Amino acid sequence: MDSDGIEMQYLGNEFDEDAKVMKFKESRREILTLVHNHILSLSIIFFLLSGLLATTSVNRKVKRFLMIEPFVSILLTLGGIYLMWLGVTWFKYVVMVSGMLMTLSFLLGSILIFPQLFKKQ
Repeated sequence: MDSDGIEMQYLGNEFDEDAKVMKFKESRREILTLVHNHILSLSIIFFLLSGLLATTSVNRKVKRFLMIEPFVSILLTLGGIYLMWLGVTWFKYVVMVSGMLMTLSFLLGSILIFPQLFKKQ
């Protein structure tokens, strides 16, 4: 749940003598499979959420932000994971912030859609 944990998850910690659990760097095939699967699945989830959000009576600017931001966060988060794996370790901060924004936009979009389900026309 911190930047060093994100880095350790993908780059491993086999050179850290104080590590309680040893982790190894993900292979190229593993990292590409992870990025590919997450881009596809998260894109479908946010596409469906955006479609539902488009039919609500929420403020237009809020709606537009909640429909666009998750796709930007998907690219930043998963692209950041890949770049971090390539050795650009400062991208762990981009991954952390964009992942939080993606989660918050999902929660806010879901919370805004839910009351609309019970709203009488």
